[in-house]
Amino acid sequence: MPSRKFVGAHTSASGGVFNAVANAQEIGARAFALFTKNQRQWVAKDLDTETIDKFKRALDDSGILPKHVLPHDSYLINLGHPESHKREKSINAFIDEVQRCEVLGLDKLNFHPGSHLKQIDEDECLDKIAEAMNITLDKTNGVSLVLENTAGQGSNLGWKFEHLAHIIDKVEDKSRVGICIDTCHMFTAGYDIRTKEVYDKTWDEFERIVGFNYLMGMHINDSKKELGTHVDRHDSIGKGFIGLDAFKYIMNDERMDDIPLILETIDSSIWKEEIELLYSLQV
Repeated sequence: MPSRKFVGAHTSASGGVFNAVANAQEIGARAFALFTKNQRQWVAKDLDTETIDKFKRALDDSGILPKHVLPHDSYLINLGHPESHKREKSINAFIDEVQRCEVLGLDKLNFHPGSHLKQIDEDECLDKIAEAMNITLDKTNGVSLVLENTAGQGSNLGWKFEHLAHIIDKVEDKSRVGICIDTCHMFTAGYDIRTKEVYDKTWDEFERIVGFNYLMGMHINDSKKELGTHVDRHDSIGKGFIGLDAFKYIMNDERMDDIPLILETIDSSIWKEEIELLYSLQV
C-alpha cells in the first residue's frame, strides 16, 4: 500500500519557478515548497505565459499534485506592521503573492503571521493580521492563506496556538484559511513532542485550541536550540534537540496524511537521504 505521507523540501526556484519541480524530483520528493519570486525583494515582474506553462507542464509530468505544493511568501511582508503605510506595502505585496499562486494553479500560500515590533500590543497586531487576510481573500480566488506557527523570536507572533486561533476567529472566509506547523518553531516555542506522552498532549492542545481541520501542511525540522528558547535555528532530522522519535510519531500519525510535509533542514545535500529516512520510520 503506498504511503499516505507526502514528504519533500523547500527547493530552489532559481532560474524560473519550473526549476523547483525538477529540483524536487531530483531528491525523490512527493511534495515541495518554493518562493514564486525573490523572497528578499518587494517587487518582481509578473510571471509570463511561457513560465506559467512550463511550471504547469513540469508539475503535471512530475506526478506531484498541486495540493502537495506549499509556496512561501516573501520574508519582508509583515501583515501586522504597526505603521499603516508599511503595512499597506505588505498587504499589496501579499496580494501579489497570492495572485502568483493563482496563475500557477496552486491552492495554498504559506506565510509568517507578523510582528508587533514592540509598538502595539499582541491583540491589536493579531487583529491587523486577520484584517489584512480578509482584504486579501476579498481580492483573490481559490488560494488558501496558510499561517505558519513561529518560534516567537523577537516580536514575532504566532508562536502560541492561541495566537493562531485568535487570527482564524477574525477571518471571515474560514474555508480559505489554514495552518502550517513547523516542528522546530513548535519545539522552541515550548511545545514538546519528544516522547509519545508529550507528543499526544501537544497535539491534543492543538486540536482543542485550533483544530486539525485547519492543518494544511508541516515544516519538518529538527532544532539546534532547546525547548522553549524561542530561537529559530533548524537542524537536520535526528541531529538536534528534538531527536528522531518525534518524526517517527509524525510519519505514523494519520492526521498528517495527504498534506505537504516539507523539509527546511540546514543541509540540502542530504535532503534525499532525509526523505528516505522519514519514509523508513513508517511502521
